[in-house]
Amino acid sequence: MSDLPEGFETIFRSSPFLDLLGPIYNKKTDKGLVIALCVQAKHCNAREQLHGGVLSSLADVALGYNAAFSSEQPIPIVTASLTVDYAGSAKLGDWVEVITDVQKVGRRMAFANCYFVVAGKRIARASGVFTVVD
Repeated sequence: MSDLPEGFETIFRSSPFLDLLGPIYNKKTDKGLVIALCVQAKHCNAREQLHGGVLSSLADVALGYNAAFSSEQPIPIVTASLTVDYAGSAKLGDWVEVITDVQKVGRRMAFANCYFVVAGKRIARASGVFTVVD
């Protein structure tokens, strides 16, 4: 995407799966890392709406990255539970931002919630529980 919203850049940490899903972007804020994606044809279902599986994947990334990087030293975590509630939709060309709130990162578990926003409107929410890996 050539015309990124202010403050966004290509995600700082990727993987083969995220490379396939992306491009994914991030913006560092005082409240954490905002994850974003511009909906492309490869992200859509047969009705040209953003596929729910894409939102689920973005939730896992946004929640996990924000929890893992919530302290000065990154915390190794793996997803234990992920719940997504769909309340709206996004279409081809929409800019989707994922805004995360980390509730707690403990010695054994981490908890976080996020909202998916398109043009100022929430289209989904997700919550995740993560296991801290020794």
